Amino acid sequence: MWDKSYFDVIGGKFADIVMWRDKRSSAAVLIGGTLAWFLFEVLEYNLLTLLCHVSIMAMLVVFLWSNAAALMNWTPPKIPDVILSERAFKEVAVTFHHKFNQFSSILHHIASGKDLKLFLMAIGFLWIISVIGSCFSALNLLYFVFVCIQTLPALYEHYEYEVDHLTAKGMQELKKLYRNLDSRILSKIPRGPAVVKEKL
Repeated sequence: MWDKSYFDVIGGKFADIVMWRDKRSSAAVLIGGTLAWFLFEVLEYNLLTLLCHVSIMAMLVVFLWSNAAALMNWTPPKIPDVILSERAFKEVAVTFHHKFNQFSSILHHIASGKDLKLFLMAIGFLWIISVIGSCFSALNLLYFVFVCIQTLPALYEHYEYEVDHLTAKGMQELKKLYRNLDSRILSKIPRGPAVVKEKL
């Protein structure tokens, strides 16, 4: 399933948060995600309304601080001119472009049907996701994925032997099921003759 070094390769801080090595940061991320889910799903708070309210509060704080600083001889707030640099934005865009192209290439390879087993697994996986997606709202599904990312790697690290044993058993059962499906149904599907092109 997960290799222990997988999250370490992705990034040090990210690995510490996902594997719960930095317990404060991990708890803060989990609480923050849960609070966002609670605001939007349970309280049905609108994202645009939230952004406007946060902007109003930030502007009020800066306004009061700036005016109080002039009266009380405090240092006024120092707000940077550039919060998101152009270089950082370009790096994010290039990374997204690279990942999107990689994902498209993988989808094209699967959809070409060269590997029938992989094609059927992809179709089955997407069908299962569509069934699950129809049972939940998009926000609930995102929150569920977030909680899984936040908890499963750490749980796997603690119960690695048991999970590997159950996964191996499950894979054996799936292979047996696929062999039965292949012998009973897939092998009986008529296929056209293979055309061999002769070199001129």
